[in-house]
Amino acid sequence: MQLQTIQSRIYELRGQKIMLDFDLAEMYEVETRALKQAVKRNMDRFPEDFMFQLSKKEWQEVITNCDNLPESIKFSPVTSYAFTEQGVAMLSSVLKSKKALQVNIAIMRAFVFIRQYALTHKDLTDKIQELEQRYNKQFVDVYDAINYLLQKDKKQTDQHDRKRIGFNVEQQV
Repeated sequence: MQLQTIQSRIYELRGQKIMLDFDLAEMYEVETRALKQAVKRNMDRFPEDFMFQLSKKEWQEVITNCDNLPESIKFSPVTSYAFTEQGVAMLSSVLKSKKALQVNIAIMRAFVFIRQYALTHKDLTDKIQELEQRYNKQFVDVYDAINYLLQKDKKQTDQHDRKRIGFNVEQQV
């Protein structure tokens, strides 16, 4: 299974990277109903940090934000299960087929890739923010200097009206 295909099915919800039951079922080549049944038979293996059921509000948000959902899923009366990385790993012990094992390996690689990318991206974001702060400080200094010069120029215009001392060509004529 291609890494990009898996990555496109990893969503962020409740501050966690998750995969939804119907996407996993499609990848494992089982019915969503069968996947849910296997999970329900083994609920003790899926604590809340491994898997949770979406609220109606969250489900509506997923439907709104994801254009590529199948029509049969969009209008399902039952909300989906969301599996975290650990929950997906636990699925391999519940679904004991070779396909499930191969798909799980691919999914774990996708999660690792996303985590590494996020860390790299965070480093770049931090560096950009550091540069912005440094240059913003310099721009503040330049702005203050320009303001000072403008204020100084205003004081000089007050003195511009006074009589000048020295040789003046216009007065000699």
